[in-house]
Amino acid sequence: MIVPLNFPTAPLQLTKRNGVVYVWCIVRKKKLKLTPEEWVRQHAIHWLISYKKVPLGAIGTEVSLTINGLSRRCDILVFTPFGSPCLVIECKAPDIPINQEVFFQLAQYNRVLSSTHFMLTNGMNHTVGQQNSKLNSVELLENLPDYDRLFDV
Repeated sequence: MIVPLNFPTAPLQLTKRNGVVYVWCIVRKKKLKLTPEEWVRQHAIHWLISYKKVPLGAIGTEVSLTINGLSRRCDILVFTPFGSPCLVIECKAPDIPINQEVFFQLAQYNRVLSSTHFMLTNGMNHTVGQQNSKLNSVELLENLPDYDRLFDV
């Protein structure tokens, strides 16, 4: 479960109780059971804060949304200082490939959220893109811009 990821090392706080490993989530401010997907999500959160200059208060996790009458949750959502979504991130466990199905899942979320940027990650591979609503197109990016450039579109 705890495998090296293609993210910088994160200062995660891990504890073990009754044989179960937990990780402290700095966004939700509570211990969460450490699953492979949570391992990726927590690394992504720390990367956003430490390397992309995203303020902790601009990050939401497991954000609820409704798609076609069904309740869903997006893994990470970053908001502008004005409260609009500017980045949606879908995290998968390291052994789950980033494929068309995962991209479709994220596209469904973003149809509701209207975020300008997106990222798909399994901790090993990352796909980053920018939505151009005027041209109704998606542009893949080599790197995710810093926070202040996410809403400078």
